[in-house]
Amino acid sequence: MGHRKKRAYAVIILPIFILYFFAAARPIPRETILAPGWISSSEAPVFADGGISTREILPFTLGSRFGYVDTSGQFIMSSVISDNIYLGSTMWTEYPAEPLNIEIKNISGETITNIEDTRGYPVLLDNRVFILGSEQNSLSEIGIDGNILWTYEFGAPLTCIDAAAGFVLTGSLDGVIEILDSNGNRVFYFQPSGSQYEIIYGCAISSNGSRFAIVSGLDPQRFLLFERFGNGGSDYRVVYHEFLEGGFRRPVHISFIDEDRRVVFERDRGIGCYNIRSRRSMYIPLDGNVAAIDYSGAQGLLFLITSQSLQRKELVGIRIPQDRRFLFFGLADAQNVIFLKAPFKSEDVFLARTGSMLIAGGGKTLISFALEEK
Repeated sequence: MGHRKKRAYAVIILPIFILYFFAAARPIPRETILAPGWISSSEAPVFADGGISTREILPFTLGSRFGYVDTSGQFIMSSVISDNIYLGSTMWTEYPAEPLNIEIKNISGETITNIEDTRGYPVLLDNRVFILGSEQNSLSEIGIDGNILWTYEFGAPLTCIDAAAGFVLTGSLDGVIEILDSNGNRVFYFQPSGSQYEIIYGCAISSNGSRFAIVSGLDPQRFLLFERFGNGGSDYRVVYHEFLEGGFRRPVHISFIDEDRRVVFERDRGIGCYNIRSRRSMYIPLDGNVAAIDYSGAQGLLFLITSQSLQRKELVGIRIPQDRRFLFFGLADAQNVIFLKAPFKSEDVFLARTGSMLIAGGGKTLISFALEEK
């Protein structure tokens, strides 16, 4: 869990990266352009008076540092990684391999919760604090006073977890999906089966808890979308199923995007994108593996960073097709869908998006871009 301190860090080649956007960037269809904004070093001084910015604040992990930066490029917090970290949107923690106690801190660095006799590892999701047991087969929610609110035991180690709308969605090594309510009671249980290896490789739940999606199994690997039936109940049913060619033997990226209108998920040599309204899925080929992804996917635009090697990275912009003219048996025409490819060199990467601002990073540097209508 979390990120381990790395021994070597690459420095992004800023002149090449910036030159690309001034000289090579072209207008996005519908007359939207990506305009370069501020450039900030993660080693720059933090907010002068130690206060909290009135602008939106985003968590970042880049190279040897982690912290929070606002949308003007001002660092609210920037610290050197000295141990494992778990960084949430409003709180964070740094902890050793076998923690005896864990301190949960806010953006200002103040301790808000102290957890003693931990016996596990922190998970910060949906503004809630959880402890994943040391064997990864139990989950406890922790109250603001540091005490355990509830504990749930699983039949096998967890492989993925997500939380939203008071629910906790989990997937485990034995191929089981479970949903817990706000009191830690199981309200849904499902085992997809049908694959030689029944492992859940990724899971995501929508912001209102009405849908969830998983990537499960190997030989074959599959994508499944579930929807809740009834008024506020816990009766979820499979509404879409797709076999995925190839497959991963590691955790995969999967998320609801564009205000829960779509689901994006990593697949062999590309990404999949499922449109909930049209009930259609498409495959978008990519060069390299997904290293970072824009989980907002707003305005029908999706950004991600791919990795071709330890140093070779590429910022990719995708305009998600709105109709069938870009599709041929579910395969998206890359020439019409991918509108931006910006290669750069860095071992470490960062990508985030808020509204019309995209923030990308490599080495020790963060760069902002504005999506503008021209």
